[in-house]
Amino acid sequence: MLINIGRSKNLTLISGPCAIESEKLSMSIAEHICEITKDLPISYVFKASFDKANRSSIDSERGIGIEKGLKILRKIRETFDIPVITDVHEDSPIDEVADVVDIIQTPAFLCRQTNFIVKVASAMKPVNIKKGQFLSPREMVNVVKKAKSTGNNEIFVCERGASFGYNNLVSDMRSLII
Repeated sequence: MLINIGRSKNLTLISGPCAIESEKLSMSIAEHICEITKDLPISYVFKASFDKANRSSIDSERGIGIEKGLKILRKIRETFDIPVITDVHEDSPIDEVADVVDIIQTPAFLCRQTNFIVKVASAMKPVNIKKGQFLSPREMVNVVKKAKSTGNNEIFVCERGASFGYNNLVSDMRSLII
Protein backbone atom coordinates (compact mmCIF):
# COMPACT_ATOMS: atom_id res chain seq x y z
CA MET A 1 0.00 0.00 0.00
CA LEU A 2 1.28 3.44 -0.88
CA ILE A 3 0.94 6.29 1.59
CA ASN A 4 0.46 9.73 0.14
CA ILE A 5 2.68 12.11 2.03
CA GLY A 6 3.77 15.55 1.04
CA ARG A 7 2.20 16.66 -2.22
CA SER A 8 1.57 13.09 -3.44
CA LYS A 9 4.31 13.11 -6.07
CA ASN A 10 6.53 10.16 -6.92
CA LEU A 11 9.38 10.85 -4.52
CA THR A 12 9.27 12.44 -1.10
CA LEU A 13 12.31 14.07 0.45
CA ILE A 14 12.31 13.96 4.25
CA SER A 15 14.99 16.41 5.31
CA GLY A 16 15.96 18.91 7.96
CA PRO A 17 18.30 19.28 10.91
CA CYS A 18 18.79 16.24 13.12
CA ALA A 19 17.78 18.21 16.20
CA ILE A 20 16.07 21.58 16.48
CA GLU A 21 18.68 24.03 17.73
CA SER A 22 16.77 27.28 17.23
CA GLU A 23 13.71 28.68 15.49
CA LYS A 24 15.85 30.87 13.24
CA LEU A 25 18.02 27.98 12.00
CA SER A 26 15.05 25.64 11.51
CA MET A 27 13.08 28.27 9.57
CA SER A 28 16.12 29.00 7.41
CA ILE A 29 16.64 25.32 6.60
CA ALA A 30 12.96 24.80 5.77
CA GLU A 31 12.92 27.88 3.55
CA HIS A 32 16.10 26.80 1.74
CA ILE A 33 14.91 23.26 1.06
CA CYS A 34 11.47 24.53 -0.02
CA GLU A 35 13.22 26.80 -2.51
CA ILE A 36 15.31 23.91 -3.85
CA THR A 37 12.38 21.49 -4.18
CA LYS A 38 9.64 23.83 -5.43
CA ASP A 39 10.38 23.21 -9.11
CA LEU A 40 11.33 19.55 -8.75
CA PRO A 41 8.86 16.67 -9.21
CA ILE A 42 9.18 15.69 -5.55
CA SER A 43 7.42 16.36 -2.28
CA TYR A 44 9.18 17.76 0.75
CA VAL A 45 8.56 16.92 4.40
CA PHE A 46 10.48 18.89 7.03
CA LYS A 47 12.06 16.61 9.65
CA ALA A 48 13.61 17.68 12.94
CA SER A 49 13.65 16.37 16.50
CA PHE A 50 12.82 18.34 19.61
CA ASP A 51 14.59 15.74 21.79
CA LYS A 52 17.18 13.18 20.71
CA ALA A 53 16.86 10.97 23.77
CA ASN A 54 19.09 8.24 22.35
CA ARG A 55 22.40 10.11 22.28
CA SER A 56 25.43 8.02 23.19
CA SER A 57 26.84 10.56 25.66
CA ILE A 58 25.14 12.30 28.56
CA ASP A 59 27.00 15.44 27.47
CA SER A 60 25.59 15.43 23.91
CA GLU A 61 23.09 18.07 22.82
CA ARG A 62 19.58 16.62 22.69
CA GLY A 63 17.48 19.39 21.21
CA ILE A 64 15.37 22.32 22.25
CA GLY A 65 12.68 20.40 24.17
CA ILE A 66 9.07 19.53 23.45
CA GLU A 67 7.37 22.87 24.19
CA LYS A 68 9.66 25.03 22.04
CA GLY A 69 10.17 22.26 19.49
CA LEU A 70 6.49 21.72 18.75
CA LYS A 71 5.95 25.48 18.52
CA ILE A 72 8.72 25.68 15.89
CA LEU A 73 7.41 22.66 13.96
CA ARG A 74 3.91 24.18 13.90
CA LYS A 75 5.32 27.49 12.64
CA ILE A 76 7.26 25.74 9.86
CA ARG A 77 4.17 23.76 8.86
CA GLU A 78 2.01 26.87 8.70
CA THR A 79 4.58 29.27 7.21
CA PHE A 80 5.73 27.05 4.36
CA ASP A 81 2.58 24.93 3.97
CA ILE A 82 4.60 21.73 4.18
CA PRO A 83 4.12 18.58 6.22
CA VAL A 84 6.39 18.00 9.21
CA ILE A 85 7.70 14.86 10.88
CA THR A 86 9.36 14.38 14.24
CA ASP A 87 10.32 11.42 16.35
CA VAL A 88 9.13 10.41 19.78
CA HIS A 89 11.24 8.41 22.20
CA GLU A 90 8.60 7.65 24.82
CA ASP A 91 4.86 7.26 24.77
CA SER A 92 3.83 10.09 27.11
CA PRO A 93 3.95 12.98 24.58
CA ILE A 94 2.45 11.13 21.59
CA ASP A 95 -0.96 12.82 21.69
CA GLU A 96 0.63 16.25 22.07
CA VAL A 97 2.99 15.56 19.16
CA ALA A 98 0.17 14.16 16.99
CA ASP A 99 -1.71 17.46 17.34
CA VAL A 100 1.16 19.28 15.57
CA VAL A 101 2.91 16.96 13.12
CA ASP A 102 1.75 15.14 10.01
CA ILE A 103 3.91 12.04 10.52
CA ILE A 104 5.30 10.49 13.70
CA GLN A 105 8.65 8.72 13.52
CA THR A 106 9.95 6.05 15.86
CA PRO A 107 13.63 5.55 16.68
CA ALA A 108 15.32 2.42 15.37
CA PHE A 109 16.24 1.26 18.87
CA LEU A 110 12.56 1.19 19.90
CA CYS A 111 11.14 -0.64 16.88
CA ARG A 112 10.56 -3.89 18.79
CA GLN A 113 8.87 -2.30 21.79
CA THR A 114 5.32 -3.53 21.25
CA ASN A 115 3.51 -1.16 23.62
CA PHE A 116 5.41 1.82 22.22
CA ILE A 117 4.73 0.95 18.56
CA VAL A 118 1.04 0.34 19.31
CA LYS A 119 0.74 3.65 21.18
CA VAL A 120 2.41 5.60 18.35
CA ALA A 121 0.20 3.98 15.69
CA SER A 122 -2.90 4.56 17.84
CA ALA A 123 -2.50 8.30 17.26
CA MET A 124 -3.85 7.50 13.75
CA LYS A 125 -1.20 9.58 12.02
CA PRO A 126 1.13 8.17 9.38
CA VAL A 127 4.04 6.47 11.15
CA ASN A 128 7.62 6.14 9.92
CA ILE A 129 9.19 3.22 11.76
CA LYS A 130 12.97 3.20 11.55
CA LYS A 131 14.28 -0.36 11.18
CA GLY A 132 16.57 -1.36 14.00
CA GLN A 133 20.12 -2.17 12.96
CA PHE A 134 19.68 -5.46 14.81
CA LEU A 135 16.75 -6.65 12.65
CA SER A 136 16.57 -8.16 9.21
CA PRO A 137 14.16 -6.57 6.76
CA ARG A 138 11.87 -9.60 7.00
CA GLU A 139 11.57 -9.16 10.77
CA MET A 140 10.07 -5.72 10.18
CA VAL A 141 6.92 -7.41 8.90
CA ASN A 142 6.04 -8.22 12.53
CA VAL A 143 6.71 -4.63 13.59
CA VAL A 144 4.40 -3.32 10.87
CA LYS A 145 1.72 -5.85 11.93
CA LYS A 146 1.92 -4.50 15.49
CA ALA A 147 1.33 -0.97 14.21
CA LYS A 148 -1.47 -2.02 11.86
CA SER A 149 -3.22 -3.91 14.68
CA THR A 150 -4.48 -0.48 15.79
CA GLY A 151 -6.39 0.05 12.54
CA ASN A 152 -3.80 2.53 11.30
CA ASN A 153 -2.74 1.46 7.81
CA GLU A 154 -0.51 4.47 7.14
CA ILE A 155 2.70 2.79 8.22
CA PHE A 156 6.01 2.95 6.40
CA VAL A 157 9.49 1.73 7.23
CA CYS A 158 12.84 3.51 7.02
CA GLU A 159 15.88 1.38 6.15
CA ARG A 160 18.61 2.00 8.72
CA GLY A 161 21.07 -0.67 7.71
CA ALA A 162 22.59 -3.49 9.71
CA SER A 163 25.49 -3.60 12.14
CA PHE A 164 28.55 -5.51 11.01
CA GLY A 165 30.87 -5.49 13.99
CA TYR A 166 31.23 -2.44 16.17
CA ASN A 167 30.46 0.99 14.73
CA ASN A 168 30.06 -0.36 11.20
CA LEU A 169 26.56 0.32 9.91
CA VAL A 170 25.91 -0.89 6.36
CA SER A 171 22.75 -0.13 4.37
CA ASP A 172 21.71 -2.81 1.90
CA MET A 173 19.20 -1.19 -0.42
CA ARG A 174 18.16 -4.61 -1.74
CA SER A 175 16.03 -4.81 1.40
CA LEU A 176 13.69 -2.12 0.06
CA ILE A 177 11.77 -4.68 -2.00
CA ILE A 178 11.05 -6.78 1.09
